[in-house]
Amino acid sequence: MTATAIGQPTRTTTAPPTRSAAELEELARIAGPDLELAPAELIIEWALEQFGERFCITSSMGDAVLAHLASTVAPGIDVVFLDTGYHFAETIGTRDAVEATLPVNLITVTPEQSVAEQDATEGKDLFARDPDRCCFLRKVKPLQDALSGYDAWATGLRREETHSRVIAPVVGWDASKQKVKVSPLARWSADDVDRYVAENGVLVNPLQYDGYPSIGCWPCTRRVADGEDARAGRWAGTGKNECGIHL
Repeated sequence: MTATAIGQPTRTTTAPPTRSAAELEELARIAGPDLELAPAELIIEWALEQFGERFCITSSMGDAVLAHLASTVAPGIDVVFLDTGYHFAETIGTRDAVEATLPVNLITVTPEQSVAEQDATEGKDLFARDPDRCCFLRKVKPLQDALSGYDAWATGLRREETHSRVIAPVVGWDASKQKVKVSPLARWSADDVDRYVAENGVLVNPLQYDGYPSIGCWPCTRRVADGEDARAGRWAGTGKNECGIHL
């Protein structure tokens, strides 16, 4: 895995206290209920107060809502983007536009192997034969490595998106990563997202307007028909509905 920071300098904050995993888990357990009804901006402010530079946000660049919101609270905040090597050109373009227009520190993370190297070791088109393995190598493991320097990370996860995300707390404990997981937009509806985009002129991946309400790697993402679930186009026909990052 390699990570490259682009553009804006990292924000300057006071050093956070050093906490054990048990202390972080207890902090998340208490904060989750306390912040359940808090505005997204306040949730991010809480995370910054608690973790300082050991807090980052992640973005898949389906839109720049979380990056925009976080940048208004903490200009220069770290935004981690996973470049799997299989992204649509529009997704890479959205990442580049976010870096060029928002006051954030964009960090692009890549897997240990290029697509060609993975084809050589795992066999060509692993995504078609074993999508779970492909997601692990190109998403789950690189993110786990990238988060090693942080105590907490924020995602754009929304409960409305799938049944498996309904119980996602606004602040919770990610046992697999041993990190506090913050989901400031968990309670937001699609209408809330659209309203924020319109009111703030937020960047949106153009694929959103071309039948792709949920955007992942191009081999495993198709357009969604009217009336289908927003994530029906992800890993269609495989029974898979999550890459593993949020499991």
